[in-house]
Amino acid sequence: MAVTLGIYYLTPWIRWDRGPSLPDQAVLLDLANRRFYFFWIEIWPHEFYFVAGLLIMAGLGLFLFTSALGRVWCGYACPQTVWTDLFILVERWIEGDRNARLRLHRQKKLDFRKVRLRVTKWVAWFLIGLATGGAWVFYFADAPTLAYDLVTLNAHPVAYTTMLVLTATTFLFGGFAREQICIYACPWPRIQAAMMDEDTLTVGYREWRGEPRGKGNVRRRSKAEAEAAEQAAQAAGPGQAAYAGTPYPGLSPDADPTAATGTAEAAGPGDCIDCMACVNVCPMGIDIRDGQQMECITCALCIDACDDVMAKIGKPRGLIDYMALSDEAEEREGKPPKNIWKHILRPRTIMYTTLWSLVGLGLLFALFIRSDIELTVAPERNPTYVTLSDGSIRNTYDVRLRNKHGEERPFQLSIKGDPAMQIALEGTDGSTVAVPADTALLQRVYIVTPKDAAPSKAASTPVRIWVEDLDSGERAHKDTSFNGKGN
Repeated sequence: MAVTLGIYYLTPWIRWDRGPSLPDQAVLLDLANRRFYFFWIEIWPHEFYFVAGLLIMAGLGLFLFTSALGRVWCGYACPQTVWTDLFILVERWIEGDRNARLRLHRQKKLDFRKVRLRVTKWVAWFLIGLATGGAWVFYFADAPTLAYDLVTLNAHPVAYTTMLVLTATTFLFGGFAREQICIYACPWPRIQAAMMDEDTLTVGYREWRGEPRGKGNVRRRSKAEAEAAEQAAQAAGPGQAAYAGTPYPGLSPDADPTAATGTAEAAGPGDCIDCMACVNVCPMGIDIRDGQQMECITCALCIDACDDVMAKIGKPRGLIDYMALSDEAEEREGKPPKNIWKHILRPRTIMYTTLWSLVGLGLLFALFIRSDIELTVAPERNPTYVTLSDGSIRNTYDVRLRNKHGEERPFQLSIKGDPAMQIALEGTDGSTVAVPADTALLQRVYIVTPKDAAPSKAASTPVRIWVEDLDSGERAHKDTSFNGKGN
């Protein structure tokens, strides 16, 4: 939680020097100038495929982690979970532990203490929501400048509106709706089943070991036996512990648990003492002992609670644990479960990893081969050509020159084609134009040929327009055509 919150709140304040003409905020979505800055990377509007690629990688990454480890995104990194945990932490600091909060909630008398605690909690929640909305708008403008404008009431109304909406939604979703958003508003619980199979490691309950439940198990098992089991589990190492080979003590794997005495309880209770600790700590309010359920977000709080109880009563940990359904048969027979890497490295996860890597490599390749200067050429279509007073034929082109450098650069335009073609730039006598830093300049270009030249008589003649950065020598070109009287 601290890591994810720190990334969200602090990232807009990280500085990154790009030169005197460019913003120095490391991560900035500059909608006004249609730029996306991410440290040393600058994404232009025509390069939106980089953003699309990142979204594809995010989706494939979510598929990969869900297939391997269940809903770990939901349990550890989802903003709804992170902010809900933060709100609960603040609630615990102000109102006390779970039992104290329940007593306060059930208290019908509205005395000064209850009002003080509730108002203090809501004010703290509101400030968190305000900080959340404020941090969000800082991603779209220079953070220090916008913060000053917000405090002095000089910021744009859109900034205040965005902060108000995000403050309200954070306050309501994190403070009151909480996990109900996960159940009723989020589509991922309904999609996750398609990503998971019997080899997915997810939170589960070892029913064969825990059933039948009963607190009498604490009295019936000797402490020496429990210590021996714990030592054997530790000696075997993580993921290698072998448990009793029968569903109930004293019975063979194929035996009917009620055959000997007529009742399951007569065979002796399992390790679960039915303390309800796993249910009490579950933020979704489910009982993991009922099996895997749509509401489970894989937060693993039930694992920690159960392990604590097992340690107190002298039983081996892992009654509730990260496990795969495919291991159940082996564990029932007393065999160790498969190595964790055999669950993670399987055809489905390898396929997701391969696709994720290919998309990432493709984006890196496109990023490193892109040029710092670019041009696009749009021929004038109406009219396709103009006949001048001396009979020469002139074509008009709108050339957009992109300078991605942090300083102004001189760009020289030239053409390659029929020797009779001559180039001229509108607004300048030469063939050089100064393009400001980090700007796309629209320049009108004319190509003229004498009336008796071959391009003037032909319907269309290919021509290549070149642009060269005179400071760096970098060049770029676009192919187009010259329209003559043959049209």
